[in-house]
Amino acid sequence: MPAFGQSDLPDLHVFATIARRRSFTLAAIELGVTTSALSHRIKKLEARLGVRLLHRTNRTVMPTAVGERLAERLGHGFEAIEHALGEIEAFRANPAGELRINVPRDASRLLIAPVLAEFTAAYPGVQLVLAVEDRPVDIVAEGFDAGIRYGGTVPEDMVAMPLTAPLRWVVVGSPAYLAAHGRPRSPEDLLDHACIRVRLGDNSIFRWELGDGEAMVRLDVKGPFAVNETDATIDAVLHGVGLGYVLERRVVDDIARGALEIVLPEWASVGPPFYAYYPSRKHSEPGLSQLIEMIRTREQQRG
Repeated sequence: MPAFGQSDLPDLHVFATIARRRSFTLAAIELGVTTSALSHRIKKLEARLGVRLLHRTNRTVMPTAVGERLAERLGHGFEAIEHALGEIEAFRANPAGELRINVPRDASRLLIAPVLAEFTAAYPGVQLVLAVEDRPVDIVAEGFDAGIRYGGTVPEDMVAMPLTAPLRWVVVGSPAYLAAHGRPRSPEDLLDHACIRVRLGDNSIFRWELGDGEAMVRLDVKGPFAVNETDATIDAVLHGVGLGYVLERRVVDDIARGALEIVLPEWASVGPPFYAYYPSRKHSEPGLSQLIEMIRTREQQRG
C-alpha cells in the first residue's frame, strides 16, 4: 500500500464528492472543474490504490464496496477538518488570550485610550496588557507581542503598519509666559527663551526641529527644566515655566480653551506617523489585527 500524504487530499476530496453526489456532472459543478478532469483524477487515484472505487456507466455512478467504506471514513475525516477550520475562523472572529503591547505615552493617550472601551467590549476574550514607556525597547527580548513607535524609530527587521497620518509638532506657550517674556519671531529667538527640554529614552537631549525639508532648523534650546514625558512638559508650559515642543494633537484642547498658544506656527514641523510593529507576518497574536484595524478606522474617521 503506497504511503499517502497531504498532496493526496485533493484527489480524496474529489472522490468523496463524487461518491456523495453519485454523479460526475454534479460533482464537477460543485468543485468548479470539468467532468473529464474529475475522471482523470479518479483513474489516477484508483491506480495508486490498486482497487476500483466507483462503478460508472453512462447514467449512473455508484461506489464499490471498498469505495463505500472509504467514502464513509473520508466523510468523517473531512468533517473533522471542516470543524478544525471553523474553530480557527471562530478564533479570528473572537480572539482569546493575552496581548502584550509596548507603547509610548503619547500613543497610549492618542491611539489606545480612545478605542479601549470599544475593543474590550468587542473582544472580551483578549487580555490586553499595555506597557506605557517612552524608552526604546526590544519588544522580542522583553516579551511583547507588538509595539507602537514613531515611524523613523521602528527597527528594520519588523513588520510595520502606519496607524496615523504624519504628525505635526509645534512650539507652545502660555499666555502668561508670552505676556511676560514676549513672543519669539524667528526660530533663533527661542535661544533667548526658557524652554522645556525634551529628554529622550536614551537620556540624550532632543534638538527641537522647526520647519520641514531643507529649511528645517534644529535647535539645542536651553531652559530650567528637562523631562522625558509629555504630560510633565505640558503641565510645565501651562504653569508658565517656559515654552514647550509637543505633538499638536496633545494640546488641541488646551489651545481651544485659550490655555496655550502656538508659537511660530509657520515653523511647525511634520514628522512620521505612529506605526504598529511586530516580529513576523507568519502569525498574529490574539486581537492584534483587530486592535490595529480599530485604531486605523478611527484615525481615518478623524480625517
